Amino acid sequence: CLRLRPDRFSVFGYAHVPEFKRHQRRIDSSTLPDGAARLAQAEAIADALSAAGYQRIGLDHYALPDDPMAAAERIGRLHRNFQGYTTDPCDTLIGFGASAIGRLPQGFVQNAPVVGVYAARIARGDLATVRGYAMTADDRLRADIIERLMCDHRADVAAICRRHGGSPDTLLRDNARLQALAGDGLVRLEGPVVSVPPEARLLVRSVAAAFDAHLGIGGGVHSRAV
Repeated sequence: CLRLRPDRFSVFGYAHVPEFKRHQRRIDSSTLPDGAARLAQAEAIADALSAAGYQRIGLDHYALPDDPMAAAERIGRLHRNFQGYTTDPCDTLIGFGASAIGRLPQGFVQNAPVVGVYAARIARGDLATVRGYAMTADDRLRADIIERLMCDHRADVAAICRRHGGSPDTLLRDNARLQALAGDGLVRLEGPVVSVPPEARLLVRSVAAAFDAHLGIGGGVHSRAV
C-alpha cells in the first residue's frame, strides 16, 4: 500500500458484533485479539505510516502533509461524520443503501436495514427511511463537544456552551465518567478545557463517550473502542 503512495489512509479496526451481524457468529470470539493486542496493532500501523511521511489525523486517518485534510487538522477545521474525517463542513449527509444513516440539520434518519425491504420501497417510489431522530438543543451541544474531541483531541467546553446556551458545570463537574477517565490519566481537565494526552489518543472514543447522553440507552450494540 505504501508503494502506491495514496494521499490518505483510513485505518479501522475490525468491529465484531455477532449480535447484529449473523455471519460473524461463525467466528470464534476467543481467537480474536484482545484490547492490548488491538492497541499494539494500531500503534504499529501508526508508526509505519508516520515513518513513511504521513500525518496522523484524529483517531484513525492519515494524510500526506500537503493534503487538504492535513491542512484542516493543523488549523482546527477538521470535521467528522459517519464516513470518518472530512474537510467538508456541510451539515447534510444523505445515506444510500440498506441500513444507511443520514444526517440532516434537524437530526438523523435511517434506511430500512433489510435489503429486500429497502429494494421494495425504492421500487415503489417510496422513501427508504424507516426511522429518524430529531436532535434537541442539548444533543447539538454535546455533538459539538464530541466532534472537537474526535478531531482536535481538545474541547473548550465553556466556549462551546456559550455558543449553544448550555452550562459547562453540568457537563464537567457532574460528569462521573469524565472524572474517572481523568483519574486514570486518559484525559486532562484544565478548567473548562478537556484534552486527551498523546499517549491516550487511541482511546479518544472513550473520552467522547463521556459526553454522550444516549450511550447505553435503548439496548444498542456497539463494537469495542479499541
